[in-house]
Amino acid sequence: MSLTAKQRANLTAICDTFAPGDGDTIPSASALGAVEIVEAMAAHNPRKAESDQLKRLLGVWDSRLAGLALGFGPRHFSSMSQADREAALIGLSDSRLAQKRALFQALKGAATLAYYLAPGPTGESPLWTAMGYPGPLGLRTDAAAPPLSPTTPTSDVELVCDVVVVGSGAGGGTAAAVLAAAGHDVVVLEKGLYYDDRDFDGGELGGITRLYAPGPSATAEGQLSMLSGQCLGGGTVVNYTTSFRTPDHVREEWASIGAAQFATEEFDRSLDAVWERLEVNRNHNAISSRDTILERGLTRLGWHVDEMPRNVKGCDNGIECGRCGYGCRLGAKQSVAKTWLVDAEENGARLFTGVDVRTVTTSGGVATGVDARTADGHSVRVRARAVVVAGGSLQTPALLRRSGLTNPNIGRHLRLHPATAVWGSFEEEVRPWEGGIQTRYSNEHADVDGSGYGVIYETAATNPALGVAFMSWRGAQTHRDRMMNLAHLSGVGVITRDQDSGEVKVGKDGEPVVHYTLSARDEQRLRAGVAGAARIVEAAGALTMFSGHQAGFTWTRGESVDGFIARCDTEGYQPGRCAMAALHIMGSARMGGSADTSATDPDGATWEIPNVVVADASSFPTSSGVNPMISIEAIAHMNATRLAARL
Repeated sequence: MSLTAKQRANLTAICDTFAPGDGDTIPSASALGAVEIVEAMAAHNPRKAESDQLKRLLGVWDSRLAGLALGFGPRHFSSMSQADREAALIGLSDSRLAQKRALFQALKGAATLAYYLAPGPTGESPLWTAMGYPGPLGLRTDAAAPPLSPTTPTSDVELVCDVVVVGSGAGGGTAAAVLAAAGHDVVVLEKGLYYDDRDFDGGELGGITRLYAPGPSATAEGQLSMLSGQCLGGGTVVNYTTSFRTPDHVREEWASIGAAQFATEEFDRSLDAVWERLEVNRNHNAISSRDTILERGLTRLGWHVDEMPRNVKGCDNGIECGRCGYGCRLGAKQSVAKTWLVDAEENGARLFTGVDVRTVTTSGGVATGVDARTADGHSVRVRARAVVVAGGSLQTPALLRRSGLTNPNIGRHLRLHPATAVWGSFEEEVRPWEGGIQTRYSNEHADVDGSGYGVIYETAATNPALGVAFMSWRGAQTHRDRMMNLAHLSGVGVITRDQDSGEVKVGKDGEPVVHYTLSARDEQRLRAGVAGAARIVEAAGALTMFSGHQAGFTWTRGESVDGFIARCDTEGYQPGRCAMAALHIMGSARMGGSADTSATDPDGATWEIPNVVVADASSFPTSSGVNPMISIEAIAHMNATRLAARL
């Protein structure tokens, strides 16, 4: 995407309204290079329709007609004062129309994300200095050599194998290892590139732009933002190492939908194999400042708290761990790039990066392989006896649809674990970007209403750019003051096990479009979780407290926490009302016992093409209710074991 001078000027005005700097030591968004970052991210959006929509908006943004339509009045945005521009944007955020609120959230998200990502002309943003944030850690000269040797095609390629695996994350990496160990010739195709310890600098800009997918970045309705990994190893390279086995009541629920083995020793064996291969342990849980606050609040309330099981060895639980979401510089995280993919390659699997699989090829009702392309336009054709689809819960249903599969459940039953946070400001210095990325959790309200559905409470290392995604914006000065206090902030995350679902549809361009709005009963559980998080923050001794609600209200010690909770309830959680994210994306090609209710059979095979097997989070019959990595890998292990036996 390339902007005209007019479009870029309007984008600059928007970014500088959200982040004008202080006129002294803190530069504006445009001075730091945020505008160029927004433009570059938009250019990498796989959906050209969305990029074109942004260009059209920027083209008319400064017109009187746009001012009337958006509620600014018949004025040019460029002629308005900073105060009037801020009021205009806040008016958008408070609109009765969900579309206007969603537009505000999209603009706010792009501008503020880029602002805190931007290193500035010197590579060391004065904004970071003012916040006390150290910025990127730099590359380690003592990093170990990468353990994998993937190939990125530089010309047209034709390959033949037994099984082609699409995607190299928790599902694809595990499946590849199982199949290769069984003696099958395996080819793994990954859309992202390969980065390892020596490539990670702990910086947010490089981490987000290299290791995460450029889109979709939000649900179509604008209620939830989304992030998913896109690199060799997928989400396991950037996730927070939290390792929960699939809860028993969830396994029983999954079995009741038709894949009976979820409640048997077969799934136990796969869970055990994953647990052992990832070396999950509780020996790396030196408590962070954030989790000290969480544990203090929970203990004072008499609520459940426990140490986090994690797939790490040699983790520092300190400065390095706080940058875990941007790749582990120590190599401590036991991602599939350190485990299953290594096993697969040692057993002869061939790994390819930079390859975007567009269709599964078929003949006579049987898959014959896949057709793919590289970013440079080179053709990659693979002929295989079977195809394992593990592109994740957004790309897997899109690939199946592009390949002509028609089962109506493909794309349906999407679960997202809607999440938000309640923040507290504390007298002690927290430095929330440091310490074990997640070392404590609470399942006090995991079954909030007797249904088996509810929330869990966790914290996470808070680096500025991702932290701001869970905060409101009620004006530049208010926002800047809050972020200048980041060293004293700590958030309690509320992760909801959603019972109701959304859908992944496919646009005319073949790319996934996510439709999801929080149902009434799931919203009630989220509300209960926000109330619980508020009580935790108060009990932990916060001086002040705020939520992600765009209304921007603040509780101060001495006030009634019940009043704060009531205000959260009043503002609600409709699109644009509260900053929320989809932390875990699941279920869009779910396993089950019938083509009427599921996209794949109990083997994980599609109902229409028996040698196409799904092995990723899209296989989940319902949401897991806990961080899903272990469950994904166990399903991939089980489905790949079954496929290996059939082959």
